[in-house]
Amino acid sequence: MSFNSFGRVFRFTTWGESHGPALGAVVDGCPPGLALSAADIQPWLDRRRPGTSRYTTQRQEPDAVRILSGVFEGRTTGTPISLLIDNVDQRSKDYSEVALAYRPGHADYAYDAKYGFRDYRGGGRSSARETAARVAAGAVARLVIPEVTITAWVAEVGGDPIDPAAFDESQIDANPFFCPDAAAAERWAGAIDRARKAGSSLGAIVECRATGVPAGWGAPLYAKLDSELAAAAMSINAVKGVEIGDGFAAARLTGEQNADPMRPGADGPAFTANHAGGIAGGIATGQPVRLRVAFKPTSSILTPVETVTRDGAATEISTKGRHDPCVGIRGVPVVAAMMALVLADQKLLHRAQCG
Repeated sequence: MSFNSFGRVFRFTTWGESHGPALGAVVDGCPPGLALSAADIQPWLDRRRPGTSRYTTQRQEPDAVRILSGVFEGRTTGTPISLLIDNVDQRSKDYSEVALAYRPGHADYAYDAKYGFRDYRGGGRSSARETAARVAAGAVARLVIPEVTITAWVAEVGGDPIDPAAFDESQIDANPFFCPDAAAAERWAGAIDRARKAGSSLGAIVECRATGVPAGWGAPLYAKLDSELAAAAMSINAVKGVEIGDGFAAARLTGEQNADPMRPGADGPAFTANHAGGIAGGIATGQPVRLRVAFKPTSSILTPVETVTRDGAATEISTKGRHDPCVGIRGVPVVAAMMALVLADQKLLHRAQCG
């Protein structure tokens, strides 16, 4: 069985490969009557689009989205919304060596082991190119949750974190790293340049915050808001770790340190801390929902790495082509999109059960 869909009520399916003619998403379960056009989707795709600076892959893709179904006279009809994004700048010849040997850190061997063959051109279905479809679907999801504001940023590159005291939200869109700390952005520019020139890559941590999430969204046990967010984030290419709230740091606290004390408030409890990341028992508390996502260094690097061929012979491989020296940078709009998709689904689930 193949799994290419995510969500329960608000559900999306992505399709397409890195070097195929196109890729896209089908969004099902979107409520009818929402104003939707390509102009509502394109700005989010432009944030993820490759080739926007020297710190990302130089593949030149306009990522222009077309809506093929599910919209009539500018409004959603409640039927499946089909979104298509053409691929226009493939260079499949760059992957001739990849056809013969496996790239360590990539899904090459795992795909061969599962299917018996693979699309080696840019990684095929395992390529981060697939995330463009998620971002397009996430733009639709945002229309379902107008009460929520989602903000995402890079919090760390190559082990160098931002200074929380220097956090300036206005800086996030003022540099090519989605970095809220201007001094850290300058440091990262040099670090990523050095890694790229050395034929290597760097990892990153992306943080995402959703404010305005009402108390009550989510569910106990098997549709927990935090478990759905974790699954959504872990499904993103190159993600190797997810934290909700304080995450692993919570294991180093005492019970009283980790508690989120409550005082009487005007509209329910007023919290004096948010170690839990806005979620308790799988259900939103009304506080900001906080998510941290760890991206590994890009596995496609020019530095030769030991590997084996498809026939089992020892060899070395260096990956030619155009690749992100730090894939976490373009992961920012993808993480934000997955947050929107989960929250839209949870809102509709909550409405279905609780009215």
